[in-house]
Amino acid sequence: MNKYELLTIFSASLSDEQKDAIVDKYSKLMEKDGGKVESVNKANPWGLRKLAYPINYKSEGYYVLYQFECTPAVASNVVSLMRIDENVLRQMCIRK
Repeated sequence: MNKYELLTIFSASLSDEQKDAIVDKYSKLMEKDGGKVESVNKANPWGLRKLAYPINYKSEGYYVLYQFECTPAVASNVVSLMRIDENVLRQMCIRK
């Protein structure tokens, strides 16, 4: 099992309930198959920030940082699911 950090930018047009639901959705995907989420900066999020350049014609995004431990297959599965999610503007996953 490896340790990972995943920085995600969600669409700013989501409501608070939708943001909580999508953050929990990806947390559960990371915990599936024996993974462990060490922290999600939901209590102290980076929150809504202006983007350096427009992404999909949007100038603001909601930043969330995940720190988790799982197998490489689970990490690649989460990233591939984020790529096709229309509410995810960008994501970057690195192994610590």
